[in-house]
Amino acid sequence: MNFIGLIISLVCGAVGGNAAGAIMKNKSLGALGNSLAGIFGGGIGGVILQAIGLFSKDGGLDLGSVLANIASGGVGGGILMVIIALLKGEAASKR
Repeated sequence: MNFIGLIISLVCGAVGGNAAGAIMKNKSLGALGNSLAGIFGGGIGGVILQAIGLFSKDGGLDLGSVLANIASGGVGGGILMVIIALLKGEAASKR
């Protein structure tokens, strides 16, 4: 993955994780937890989209690649934050 695309995915992942935490206040992991989950999710989302060929691997900064990085980072970050919050809730309910 190109460096700029990775940075965009990670930052948008943090934003997506915090947005998901704000929407689902009862599942929020706190600002740091939401950000960390979002960063990991954004990175994973970016790698997956690159692997299936939705944006270039050569470091090109065309509009489509940037938008794909933004979308994959934000969505991936939000999804991973929700998954972690649900798993955390399940673990807490079994105690």
